[in-house]
Amino acid sequence: MQLNLNKPICFFDLETTGINISKDRIVEISILKVYPNGKEETYTKKVNPTIPIPLETTAVHGISDADVADAPTFKEISKEVYNLIKDSDLGGFNSNRFDIPLLAEEMLRAEVDFDMKNRLAVDVQTIFHKMEQRTLSAAYKFYCDKNLEDAHSAEADTKATYEVLKAQLERYEELENDTKFLAEFSSRKKFADFAGFLIYNKEGEECFSFGKHKGKRVVDVMEQEPGYFGWLLNADFPLYTKKVLTAIKLRQFNNKLG
Repeated sequence: MQLNLNKPICFFDLETTGINISKDRIVEISILKVYPNGKEETYTKKVNPTIPIPLETTAVHGISDADVADAPTFKEISKEVYNLIKDSDLGGFNSNRFDIPLLAEEMLRAEVDFDMKNRLAVDVQTIFHKMEQRTLSAAYKFYCDKNLEDAHSAEADTKATYEVLKAQLERYEELENDTKFLAEFSSRKKFADFAGFLIYNKEGEECFSFGKHKGKRVVDVMEQEPGYFGWLLNADFPLYTKKVLTAIKLRQFNNKLG
């Protein structure tokens, strides 16, 4: 089955130094770009994270400090990665909760203005979990009847994710072969940022999801407690969360001027 696409979609997978979105770094990135006409383009690069890779992480994906010692940093490849994905929706396995947030951090760190405003995100893991409750290896076996060789290799995981999604569309009649539908179906809560510190209420307004202001509208908190905004920008929050907060602050300022 060929995906019904209105624009390209980039399936991607990251191997990293760990699972902390704010602090960990990419050590390998693989992107499979699928065009509306079915053409496929693959991009895979090892990345020097500029920080040590913990031994327990190397044990998972097999990439050591020595393997990336001569690799480019993410900043050095950020422009080519951005140029590959800039016109595309994004797809991945657990990508909404991990890969997209971490990619956004790396992009912003490299001073590339990355956001998701004009693109959709299809999380194949969420579709899988809603339908079957398994892992990627099990999904590949279940849907494609193949064993996933080289699991935790970014390229193998990326290709398997793409094949699983096509097989899901074949299997479930209720799934529409439409990127917008798949993005909505594979989303969880509606987050204003990637990390889930800011969520939307029923009226579509940004609210805090944590701490003493949990459930309160961001604009109300900024109005009533101006110092809280400064604290957030200086605290250890993801760069993308700070970018969204700054945009809300500017919007609030412009509304007052208007």
